[in-house]
Amino acid sequence: QVQLVESGGGLVQAGGSLRLSCADSGRTFSGYAMGWFRQTPGKEREFVAAITWGGNVPYYGDSVKGRFTVSRDNAKNTMYLQMNSLKPEDTAVYYCAAARLLTTAIDQYDYWGQGTQVTVSS
Repeated sequence: QVQLVESGGGLVQAGGSLRLSCADSGRTFSGYAMGWFRQTPGKEREFVAAITWGGNVPYYGDSVKGRFTVSRDNAKNTMYLQMNSLKPEDTAVYYCAAARLLTTAIDQYDYWGQGTQVTVSS
């Protein structure tokens, strides 16, 4: 069973960078596409980025294109989200998730982590 744990969140000033990690402690990373989503209070969960099992096809939400980079290391059962040029509007709880196929649709993701808070100060 996939058990996802996010880490790397924190407080950063606008223009700064953070790198989030998502580790699969269940060690069944194999074959799953992986995604990042984020959510702020009172708003729906928003798609951020996703990557195929092989790691050769990343896909990004419009709000993060050119600033965020998603990658994965299957040998370490870990996915990453490098976030550069952060803006206050990037402040949210960030979640990683696993799906059978690359998708932006929240309901297609079978497994979710508990989330990690990212706060960007102006």
